[in-house]
Amino acid sequence: MTTSYHTLPNGLRLVHVNMPTQVAWCGLAINAGSRDEVEGHHGLAHFVEHTIFKGTKNRRAWHILNRMERVGGELNAYTTKEGTMLYSVFPEQYLARAVDLLADLVQWSVFPQEELDRERDVVLEEAASYRDTPSDAVYDDFEDLLFAGSELGHNILGKKEDLENLTRDDCLRYLKTLYVPTNMAFFSVGPEKPERVFRLAEKCFGPMSHTMAPRHRVTPLEVPPFRQVIKIGTHQAHTIVGARVPDMNHLLRYALMLLNNILGGPGMNSLLNVELRERRGYVYTVESTLTMLSDCGWLEIYLGCDPDDVRSSLRVIDRITSRLAHEVLPERRLEAYKKQYCGQLVVAADSTEFMAMRAGRGLLYHGKMATIDETIDCIRAVNPEQIVQAAAFLRADRLSSLTFQ
Repeated sequence: MTTSYHTLPNGLRLVHVNMPTQVAWCGLAINAGSRDEVEGHHGLAHFVEHTIFKGTKNRRAWHILNRMERVGGELNAYTTKEGTMLYSVFPEQYLARAVDLLADLVQWSVFPQEELDRERDVVLEEAASYRDTPSDAVYDDFEDLLFAGSELGHNILGKKEDLENLTRDDCLRYLKTLYVPTNMAFFSVGPEKPERVFRLAEKCFGPMSHTMAPRHRVTPLEVPPFRQVIKIGTHQAHTIVGARVPDMNHLLRYALMLLNNILGGPGMNSLLNVELRERRGYVYTVESTLTMLSDCGWLEIYLGCDPDDVRSSLRVIDRITSRLAHEVLPERRLEAYKKQYCGQLVVAADSTEFMAMRAGRGLLYHGKMATIDETIDCIRAVNPEQIVQAAAFLRADRLSSLTFQ
């Protein structure tokens, strides 16, 4: 596997990971998400992600829908608070078809009114169904509280009243403002030689010339810790407990990644799963998630349990995180944690999808994709004192929680 980079004259950065595979990926990582919306337009980033497939100057929605599907491929996208991924997976011989389609979408989408109105109903239904799933909705409400007063503090899916009023001009303005060469990164994974990939990208994306408009992102202020319970009448309680942590470029980022895996990673032997489920039987599910953006981050622990066990579970979490913040892990134990996490990274890297998304995000936010070996070396370099420093962000006096029950 080899990784090659190139930058087009218009500023679009390109990365190609050459690897022997029959299934290839390519796409665009775009530095634009829900935090780039203004008041009254909440949900616009996600709405554009949906409606960008609904027609261009060159293709109608039906043609876009079938362009990759008819050769066995897929076209997809997703939106986060700070980014959008627009990508395709396909049999490797159809790379040119995929690149041409992606370029058409970001340059020539026209957002037909009839299609907007139809897709608006789909997005409203998605938002409504999401609210009907408390294990999902509790994440958004927790983050709204954690980032209250900032553009990070609203649901990615948006508000009903805002979605109903979004117009074609709003979508076009968002596209022309943020889907620009210097604010995007093109990524590709497959067996093609990098020279051909870069020629295709230049042919399709080279005509893009519009430049980045001023961006107004403001780092959210810290809010006092909170502990809230919202009664929704469910049999199971759904709780998020967490706190703010540093951004993706912080010196402790690898310690935080390892700490997150220790606390509630995918292994059944994670600290919280052992303490809350295996030893005490308090929870049905417990897992932790680390999110690091360009200027801030947060670590969330989700637990689903009987309402009567919420307080006891929170006390256990307080005790574990505070202990990690005050007691240095024995070197042998830390090495075992590192070995497990590094092994999980190697397994994940066997996925072409994982490699593609990693390439896009790495180029967009860091200027290059860190190899798995480089990431593993950084994880192995984490020392016990850094785990203590990372855990200090999760001391009991800094943790907030939100419970739906």
